[in-house]
Amino acid sequence: MKFLLFIIPLLICYSAKAKTIHVGSKWKYKNVTAGIQAAESGDTVLVDAGHYKEKNLIIRKSIVLKGLNYPELDGESKYQNISVFARGVVIDGLKITHSGISSLEDLSGIKIYDGHDVSVKNNFLEDTFFGIFIEKGENCTIENNKITAFNKTEQQSGNGIHCWQAKGIRIIGNTVTGHRDGIYFEFVNKSFIRGNTSTSNIRYGLHFMFSNDDTYVSNTFSNNGSGVSVMFSNRIRMLNNSFKENWGDAAYGILLKEISDGYMEGNRFTKNTTAIYMEGANRIHMKKNTFQNNGWALKIQASCMGVVLERNNFIGNTFDVGTNGSLVLNTFKNNYWDKYEGYDLNKDRIGDIPYRPVSMFSMIVEKYPTAMILFRSFITTLLDKTEKILPSLTPENLKDNAPLMKKAF
Repeated sequence: MKFLLFIIPLLICYSAKAKTIHVGSKWKYKNVTAGIQAAESGDTVLVDAGHYKEKNLIIRKSIVLKGLNYPELDGESKYQNISVFARGVVIDGLKITHSGISSLEDLSGIKIYDGHDVSVKNNFLEDTFFGIFIEKGENCTIENNKITAFNKTEQQSGNGIHCWQAKGIRIIGNTVTGHRDGIYFEFVNKSFIRGNTSTSNIRYGLHFMFSNDDTYVSNTFSNNGSGVSVMFSNRIRMLNNSFKENWGDAAYGILLKEISDGYMEGNRFTKNTTAIYMEGANRIHMKKNTFQNNGWALKIQASCMGVVLERNNFIGNTFDVGTNGSLVLNTFKNNYWDKYEGYDLNKDRIGDIPYRPVSMFSMIVEKYPTAMILFRSFITTLLDKTEKILPSLTPENLKDNAPLMKKAF
């Protein structure tokens, strides 16, 4: 009670002191720099619509920087637009354009340095090198921003949302287009990515490196160089995402490399060159995912162990499963395979004979890609039928012993 009697007057005093500073042609402060300099922690800097050429706005106070009708902060292709060095900063409703380009300094539309509880929401970022960059941040939120770049090569482009050495980051409802990677995590732990659209980025829609205990849910990754790459990370949860139309010689819906203890459920892979490519992946549980109209639904290398696939749907893929080895230490059970030609005499909706999803021709193509010219020819059909009767080249223990007769869900 004594604590409340002490703290309440302080809160009242603090809120009474907080003020709104207006910036625009009709106000005392004509530019945003002057408005920020005049503000104190707790104040709101309210920026009227207009075009402002600002040379790197530096925020060292816990303020709200808010735009009315999306005022444009123009970096003139020379400068970083906004640098945040304080906790509790809110950046809301701005149009941020034309940052400088520098790989040495990682110039950005908005860059957060060692920031805690910073919120960046409802902004448009166009033609920035990096869009939003968080360096050593904690409990920051990036929400409902539209981030667009127009570069054609990786060397001239940064990432849309870039997080490095951070924790508790929330990336929600953003649209990222035209960057090197749409969203990039490196040494980022216990963070959450939900409801974002990452499309037409040069390399990956989402890229994880050395990041653990993260979750991404209900995102769309389409038309990127590759959809998602998860590398050297542990305990990643991937739920209800859409991976579609990621086409190219080395394009994947998702690349899983050197990861452990992951969980994938409810994801949809549609029209990708390879839906999932797995190398050095251990103890990955994949359940109720749909693989439809992909070139390869799943490429699982011999270096993968403890992978469990259950109750997934494989529909209309050129090849369902490919591998580069004969020893397979993974489990396939109760999946639906549209190529399954078995029978169900006891009517329990489970096939009475196992299904081997690796075709002989897929093994040949894995070693000799030019053999694809023979795809759908009579000889390849004959090879596959013969292999199913007398398996010799395909892995004996890579099979679904209880394939479903109808779709899993």
